[in-house]
Amino acid sequence: MPENSKNKNNKSVYILGIESSCDDTAAAVLKDGKIISNKVANQAVHEQYGGVVPELASRAHQQNIVPVVDAALKTAGIKKSDLSAIAFTEGPGLLGSLLVGTSFAKSMSLALNIPLIGVHHMKAHILAHFIDDNEMRLPEFPFLALTISGGHTQIVQVNNHFDFKILGETLDDAVGEAFDKSAKIMGLPYPGGPLIDKYAQEGNPKAFKFTKPKVSGLNFSFSGLKTAILYFLQKQTKENPGFIQENLADLSASIQYTIVQILMDKLKLAVAQTGINRIAIAGGVSANSGIRKALLQAQNDLGWEVFIPKFEYTTDNAAMIAIVGYLKYLDGKFSGYDVVPKARMPLDY
Repeated sequence: MPENSKNKNNKSVYILGIESSCDDTAAAVLKDGKIISNKVANQAVHEQYGGVVPELASRAHQQNIVPVVDAALKTAGIKKSDLSAIAFTEGPGLLGSLLVGTSFAKSMSLALNIPLIGVHHMKAHILAHFIDDNEMRLPEFPFLALTISGGHTQIVQVNNHFDFKILGETLDDAVGEAFDKSAKIMGLPYPGGPLIDKYAQEGNPKAFKFTKPKVSGLNFSFSGLKTAILYFLQKQTKENPGFIQENLADLSASIQYTIVQILMDKLKLAVAQTGINRIAIAGGVSANSGIRKALLQAQNDLGWEVFIPKFEYTTDNAAMIAIVGYLKYLDGKFSGYDVVPKARMPLDY
């Protein structure tokens, strides 16, 4: 963490972080590197559709953003006039959802005459590790970050707070999609990834074997695995209509085991190629118990130094936006009012 954690007047730095990239409206307040409030409004409306509906998401953000920001400020015990800057998710994400957060952040920044700071959503997932929290250790540079979420699967070499290099990424589906689509094939409700994790706790991870895709280098592929699971279940249910329900725990454990092994194989290769054995996980799928256990096992067996975020910093949240806003504030990296949200945003942007 930078030593200069105060502004030029030796006053505390307060950053309001706003996250609206998908279906969660979130706001957080950070004081000198510490999160003092972190609020999230979820959108249950998408459950009946089996996935996020962009138009409904943006409409819900419009309804939620004012009360969520107000709750964050009240919980933090500060006034709007105490804020030093507004940080917001610039991208990537759903364009309509991003527009709501961007417009609100611009308006608030203009009204208060304080800096506006655009934040890259995936960088924020990684830099959540730098939140000043007694329950988390800060990784030293350089380290490898495995970013795993519904929309991303990447291995990133992080050289400093602002220097990221993608070493490998998915060629098709993200790992979160692989979990959710596998769950949907088994008839589980959305979001299905956490349910697979839940049922896997009671199952045998080697009950069913699914072939791991062969992808060269550090890139990933999950579409073939999803198809293999689909064909396997179609065949089994044709012979026994109750197969999935009778074997739900073992199926969940086997699917999770296969996905975790794919991730771990690539991480081991990345460590061998770079010589960096400090590993941090980030993104919504980093809440998965299987990958957490595998990483801790690698820490014991292979001597890796592993960094696992608190659960509240894994899914989309505004605390991670606020910490990046804070780091950029100290470095004088501000956005102009011509900034626009970006549905796609390369990591080196």
